[in-house]
Amino acid sequence: MPRTDRAVTDLELAGIDALDMPISARQRVAWRLWRATWPLALAAVVVIAAWQLVVLSGWRPPWALPGPLPVAERLVEDLANGAILAAAVTTLGRIAVGFALALLIGTLIGLAIVRWRVLRAAVASLITGLQTMPSIAWFPLAILLFGLTEQAILFVVVLGAAPSVANGVISGVDNVPRLLLRAGRMLGARGLNAYRFVILPAALPSFIGGLKQAWAFAWRSLMAGELLVIIASQPSLGVRLQLSRELNDAEGLLASMLVILVIGIVVDAALFGNAERAIRRRWGLLEAI
Repeated sequence: MPRTDRAVTDLELAGIDALDMPISARQRVAWRLWRATWPLALAAVVVIAAWQLVVLSGWRPPWALPGPLPVAERLVEDLANGAILAAAVTTLGRIAVGFALALLIGTLIGLAIVRWRVLRAAVASLITGLQTMPSIAWFPLAILLFGLTEQAILFVVVLGAAPSVANGVISGVDNVPRLLLRAGRMLGARGLNAYRFVILPAALPSFIGGLKQAWAFAWRSLMAGELLVIIASQPSLGVRLQLSRELNDAEGLLASMLVILVIGIVVDAALFGNAERAIRRRWGLLEAI
């Protein structure tokens, strides 16, 4: 090949390689941050504006439905005196323990089901049935078994989240391409090594999706539990909701609801959202643009 043609070919290949480079790597951090946050900021502005319009319409009196400004002032006050932070710490501690238990139990159950076909035939449908069952339906049994204790709340959180974790494992393993399995066998990955080096890494995208769903179930179960199971000397976000309702404290009620909403959004976006994008990008399923 002549030198000129070879140089042209090298330039063309370099251009193709440049297309494979993530665009985000060539962008400024500030621009990437702005592009990721402006849709959420716009949505927040729209919701607050709609909220204010409903208040101005006089649909409900101010003591029942206060506007965004009084609620924001109350939230700042509660943050300053540390009351809502203490409640959030208790709630976050409970969700951490409950979700960790659900993750462990759900993962082990899911792996057992995909490993043994007899077990799948016996309990796979039961796992789906447990997932569709409302968490509030478990509380009478939980209170009967454990009384008004932390264990009752954790019992319902685990039952609400573990089935989603198990189904995430099952779905991820079932959708592993057979080509990967055959390639793993050719390279000597059999038995436990096949699960460790081939099946589980390939199932991670679906597994993370199951974790996101499990987090949503766990968070909702915990809020329901804290509304029903009030433990003395242990402030929590659910207890604040209940006390605000009993005292007709609409501003405190909405302030606590905002904290609950923000925690849910932050955990989903910062933890599961980033993990899902990183894994999908690692497997070539999502390009960073």
